[in-house]
Amino acid sequence: MRTTEPEGGGLADDRPLLGRTSTAERVADILRTRIADGYFQPGERLSEDSIGKALGVSRNTLREAFRLLTHERLLVHQLNRGVFVRVLAVEDVEDIYRIRRLIECAVVRGLGAPPFPLGGLDRAVGDGERAADRREWKGVATANIHFHRELAALADSPRTDELMRGILAELRLAFHVVADPRRLHAPYLVRNRQILECLREGDSAAGERLLAAYLDDSRTQLVEVYAGHIETGNWAT
Repeated sequence: MRTTEPEGGGLADDRPLLGRTSTAERVADILRTRIADGYFQPGERLSEDSIGKALGVSRNTLREAFRLLTHERLLVHQLNRGVFVRVLAVEDVEDIYRIRRLIECAVVRGLGAPPFPLGGLDRAVGDGERAADRREWKGVATANIHFHRELAALADSPRTDELMRGILAELRLAFHVVADPRRLHAPYLVRNRQILECLREGDSAAGERLLAAYLDDSRTQLVEVYAGHIETGNWAT
């Protein structure tokens, strides 16, 4: 259990994001981001006292934020023990990829006539390539997540954006326990670029085929690695 705040980059640094009107939704946004970034690890117990003090919010507000994130499947409440960051089962990872394939491929299939608004995708691809050049593999993972979020955003649908935000945040719970992020994420940098170039050329059909194969291969690789960590209890920190 986390009992003290680190000297730099602690949760208290996020307090200004709450503004003058602290709400459970804003607290949930902060905690969701921290979970996605790995600040809170899968299986970690969240302390109401330390988080409430760091953010300067009431216990009731924090509990409502916990409730929202539990509904999003990022947290789990254990009776008489507290609230914990959720540990995914292998079946959860497989289901996430099924949903991703349905959503992302449908978005690309329904793009309509080119040109497509690809600025967000282009930035995500560039960010991933630069992170790889610096050997910052967690940065590569973040860029890959941003790539798929921007891909879904091509649907121009707030509901799709919200759904993908939750799905991708949940997926990162699996990423955090993988000991070798380079092996998991680096091979897909080239494939991100290939999908982007297909869409830049206006060939959404080819882009969809590449994306479907990409997601199938990523699912197979992650499930294999993740299942090994679940079986051995070898959690990366």
